[in-house]
Amino acid sequence: MRMIAFLNLCDILSRNNLLQSTKSVNIREQVVIFLHIIGHNVRLRVIGSKYYRSIETIHRYFRVVLRAILKLYKLVIRLLDESTPSEIRNNPRFYPYFKDYIGALDGTHVRASVPRRIQGRFRNRKGGTTQNVFAIITFNLKFFYVLVGWKGCAHDSRILSDALSRPIGLRILEGKYYLVDARYGIPNGYVTPYRGVRYQDFSA
Repeated sequence: MRMIAFLNLCDILSRNNLLQSTKSVNIREQVVIFLHIIGHNVRLRVIGSKYYRSIETIHRYFRVVLRAILKLYKLVIRLLDESTPSEIRNNPRFYPYFKDYIGALDGTHVRASVPRRIQGRFRNRKGGTTQNVFAIITFNLKFFYVLVGWKGCAHDSRILSDALSRPIGLRILEGKYYLVDARYGIPNGYVTPYRGVRYQDFSA
């Protein structure tokens, strides 16, 4: 994480009263401890010796920051605007052809460090251990749906089925479509490229 992003995160948590400095640990150190643990899968004992804190202190502030981060959803999550995005509406290359499209949907693999006994389930087709992250991005390059936790060996269509079946999950909107690749098949509400057709790559 770049320093400017780190400082902005600390500022957001502070301004919204999600985190407070204490006599012994200020906000920046709390966030650093949290990010170090989740970013590098480091044990609490190792973090404690690095920052000269007890394991109990490290554990307490990890939980405090985790709760604060989870509360950020009220600030960063916005309901989907169903109107045609200006990026499409104002571009004759895209309008009216994409006027009913919401965004692009796909999955990606993120490297995962998992216990040896369950590594087989997380091993992807290239041999590495990964977690499959499923996301939808709008035409103005903003994420509006993310589903994490699937093992690296899971197929994209299976993850899509799970996203649709969740109580608070992905929804198909009447008359609207998601762009997907050929691995998803052709379910209602999704449009895949024509097989065997080569598409011209337009620069922005």
